[in-house]
This record gives sequence, structure tokens and C-alpha cells, in this order.
Amino acid sequence: MDRMLTLADVQEARRRFAGVVRYTPLEVSRTISDLLGRRIYFKMENLQRTGSFKLRGAYNKISRLPNGGCGVIAASAGNHAQGVALAAGRRGIPATVVMPRTTPRSKIEAAVGYGARVILAGRDYGEASTVAERMAKKTGAHLIPAFEDPEIVAGQGTIGFEILEHLPDVDAVLVPTGGGGLISGVSLVLKNLKPDTRVIGVAVRAAPALFLARRNGRIRGVPVKITLAEGIAVKRPGDLNFRYIERFVDDIVLVDEQEIAVAILLILTRTKTVVEGAGAVGLAALLMDRVGLYGRRVAVILSGGNIDAAAIIRLAAAAKKLPIGQDSNKWRRKFLP
Repeated sequence: MDRMLTLADVQEARRRFAGVVRYTPLEVSRTISDLLGRRIYFKMENLQRTGSFKLRGAYNKISRLPNGGCGVIAASAGNHAQGVALAAGRRGIPATVVMPRTTPRSKIEAAVGYGARVILAGRDYGEASTVAERMAKKTGAHLIPAFEDPEIVAGQGTIGFEILEHLPDVDAVLVPTGGGGLISGVSLVLKNLKPDTRVIGVAVRAAPALFLARRNGRIRGVPVKITLAEGIAVKRPGDLNFRYIERFVDDIVLVDEQEIAVAILLILTRTKTVVEGAGAVGLAALLMDRVGLYGRRVAVILSGGNIDAAAIIRLAAAAKKLPIGQDSNKWRRKFLP
């Protein structure tokens, strides 16, 4: 069993990718704070290079490889692919990424734009991951995991340092949760430096594996349905990550598709910020009162902003037709333009 990471491991990741990974802002939204009765801060990883937090872990992992050899290979629903492609390019290493056939076109094109060779295979991340593992064994390429790896977790954990540096008195942090790499690293930092901070994972009901694992005390693979939050649609989270989640995470909650849609649109219309489905789940949990925290200072990690413009148009049309909570008219009046 791998040793548990320490704060020193996460600090070393920060030093390693200095000048490559951006120190993203933590912005208070006064409008949304007033609407929700809490002080809401957005950790804007949608402004990170490649449009998501995934670059942090990918660069930390790839920068520690002994040599480029036969290159690197990764499976990804989109954002990890872009992080791997950019990190490998910066190190002069060829990169191949295997993406599900359902991956949004914008994420495929972005990975190609960063220099990766893209292979479309499988219906979801799990099937794409199986293909990537098989190719890595055949070619000798280094496999770069999306979440179950200590160096990936350490890279993602650097977000925890940045939140505390911006907001030392933060009361709670809401973290998008799929495979568990992001919340593992962030919770490690927060619970070591400010133990009274509540760390809450937010998963999508279409892919509830970590929610169920936390409730049942063990991981099992579960079917994944099509979701707006494809970035956190993981059939089976990492065993390594679950060790951190059991130790450091206070709770994991679920949100639905229509709730994510409203959150995306609310962030867009009230803060002029574009986020993808996975990036909006934290706000969705607040909108639907899944986490309480009234009157508290809450940091919400906007984990990515890679969403098709066409998808936003479809969401705007669909959200006004979908019931949000028990009083749909109240929610429409309050949150939609």
C-alpha cells in the first residue's frame, strides 16, 4: 500500500510546475451570495491553462518521469487529455489520449490542438481506460492515470493551498467528485492546515459511485448514464483516493441533470463566467440546499470551463421547461434570465 501523501509532497508539486500552472483567482460573487444567504467564493479553475484543474496533476506526474521513452498515454473524458497533452508537449514527450466516443467535439479538438494523438474508443471513461491500459502494455508508453496516482493527487491538492492563501477563514469547500483525485488532494491540504473546514464532495446522480462508496464503506463499480457532467462520470473511483476520502472528507452529496443545467446558466448570467457541467455541480448543490452552510464562507471549485457553445444554447432552452425542486416557478423567477 502506498504511503499517505504529506503537505511536503503537495508543496513540491507547486514548485515543480511553477511557471506552467496558473494561480487561479478565488472570486466572491456578491449577487449569488445574496441569493443563497452564504458568502460564495468561486475558485476559478475554468481559467486554468487547458480550461481545467487537470493540468496540475498531469504536469506533476509527467515532469517526474525518468525519460520520455515511448511517450505517454492516458484515458480521459476530455480535461485530463488536455492536461496530459500540454504537459507532455512542454516536456518534449509524444502523447496519446483515448477518449470515449461520446466526448464533446470541443474537448477532442482541444486535445489535438495541444499536440496529442486522439483515439476514440468505448462508450464511457471506463471502457476508454481499458483500451489505454492495453495500449500502454503493448507500446511501452507511460500510462498517466486520471485520478488514482499519488503524484496526480499531489498536483490537484495544490488548489487547497491557494484557497487558504486567498481565504484563510474559509468555512467549507465544495469539490466536484468523480474518480476522487481532486477531492483527495484538496481535502488532505485543508484538513491538515485548517481541520475545522468542511470538505464536501458533489457527485452527479448519473455516476454515483463515490457517493455510494462513502455511504457503504466500500467501492463498487456502478453503471454510468449520459450526463452534462461527463468530466466526473466515473464508473469506479480509485481505491487510493477512497483512503483519503474516508479520512478527510466530511460528506458527499448528489445533484441531478436539471440542477446542473440551472447552475451553469446562473453562473453564466450572474457572473459572466462559462463553466462545464462538472464545474457547476458545487453551485447546484447549494441551489438545491443539499449542504446547508447558511451564513458561512463557502469556496466552490469551478473545476473546468470546457463546454460547447451549442450545449449552452440547448441548456438555456431546456432549463426553462424543467422543474427545479418542488416550486419550479419560484426557481425560474429567481435564477433564470
